[in-house]
Amino acid sequence: MKFLGYVRPDGSTGIRNDTLIMANGRGAATLAAMVAKLVRGTRCFVQPNENGRDGEDRKTIARTLVGLAKNANVGAVLIVGNKQNGGYPEFSYDAIVGEIAKCGKPMDTVFMDSCGGFQQALGLAVRKARMLVQKASECVRTEVGLGALNMAVKCGYSDATSGMSGNPVVGHLFDQLVDAGGTALFAETTEVIGAEHIVAKRFTDAVERGKFLAAVERVEEEARSTGEDIRTINPIPANIQAGLTTLEEKSLGAIAKSGTRPIQGCVQYAEIPAGRGLYYMDSWMSSTALFLGFAAAGSVLNIFQVGGGWFTDDTMMPTVNTGLVTPTLYMTGNPRTWEKAHREMDFNSGTVISEREPIAQAGERLVAEVLGFATGRLTKGETLDVNDNVEVYLRGPGL
Repeated sequence: MKFLGYVRPDGSTGIRNDTLIMANGRGAATLAAMVAKLVRGTRCFVQPNENGRDGEDRKTIARTLVGLAKNANVGAVLIVGNKQNGGYPEFSYDAIVGEIAKCGKPMDTVFMDSCGGFQQALGLAVRKARMLVQKASECVRTEVGLGALNMAVKCGYSDATSGMSGNPVVGHLFDQLVDAGGTALFAETTEVIGAEHIVAKRFTDAVERGKFLAAVERVEEEARSTGEDIRTINPIPANIQAGLTTLEEKSLGAIAKSGTRPIQGCVQYAEIPAGRGLYYMDSWMSSTALFLGFAAAGSVLNIFQVGGGWFTDDTMMPTVNTGLVTPTLYMTGNPRTWEKAHREMDFNSGTVISEREPIAQAGERLVAEVLGFATGRLTKGETLDVNDNVEVYLRGPGL
């Protein structure tokens, strides 16, 4: 199973070839946005305000910045901002620029405090961005195997079909990917509660298993600290209306998307896994944050597997692309959802229900589709020049 991808200097393989314009602080947000608007072939990321965040949150923001720049879908990077940038060590020149430089891809910087202010910085940044886009275009696609891929999955709008014909098909894909030597990520700590004992047994390392179970316990305790029982918050009312009754029932369906292979580790939000194989990311379920975290962790193709039996006809999918540099493949295991929203979705595994297609057969169809998107075919979401707002998953208080 082969596809044509962009092999980067660090050995990772991308399926897109964008130039990332990245602000190293909120003070450079306007500069980054204007450069991206003026220069074709670019993506822009503006970080949340780093001021007043605790140390762990600052580390998370820094991890996200570095991870997005290192993502194999990024062919070149332009960092704009200020060298001082609030004085936090997590955002120092060496911590950000120095770390990104290690991946070996073309990169450059424009700092307003080094070139006389915004107006001068804008002209210089546009010139440098254009040169980087041209440099990135010199990288050509080469044939690689399925195992070169790094992918991630989220499920949402869950209904009774999610655990029967949607997530299990993704699980088959993930088994194939892991067997081929690739990397697969799944997440959503609230979505494993009640089934965590099943997931925990699959960890190959006791320390990593402990990290996973501690994450689940932490989320439950955070819910209790607000005076809420998380089992009264999740499933959400729409899930119940669509046929799910308990959090345990929802979790059993949700974990099916991870497949059946051993889990190598539990990583933090936006943390790049240490090796290949299947990994769990400790994160919440918001699509505006999770896909961004997946991209920063190295995913070059995100999957959003939706149930959504309550969707209206010809619905516009609610999340166009929150992976920023990583496209999103939308799929459903609900034949009614496909009938209503097929113009905005990329894959239908509802045939497992409507046509009694074996899960393995639907899974092989999904593998073939993934290879097509990896070679350059656009997802439905990529045909729109719209990106939803994104957010970094920050757990600490604003101080």
